[in-house]
Amino acid sequence: VTSFRRGVRTQQKHQMIVRIKGVESKDKAQSLMNKEVIWKSPAGKEIKGKVTQSHGNKGALRVIFEKGMPGQAVGSKVDIN
Repeated sequence: VTSFRRGVRTQQKHQMIVRIKGVESKDKAQSLMNKEVIWKSPAGKEIKGKVTQSHGNKGALRVIFEKGMPGQAVGSKVDIN
């Protein structure tokens, strides 16, 4: 997880920007559309999300989660199914 999706003054709490190893282009990122993403908290809870579109030209993905994400999610890993 790279960061929250954000603007200059706002931050979307349920949308995150995710980078995947091996995905370095926008075309490869397009192949991951509609995949399910799961983030596991240190307490063992899971928050599920869905890949909605690519973000930028270097293969980053926009993921919308069903709940707001905590700040500790930034820098952590997610599972993609």
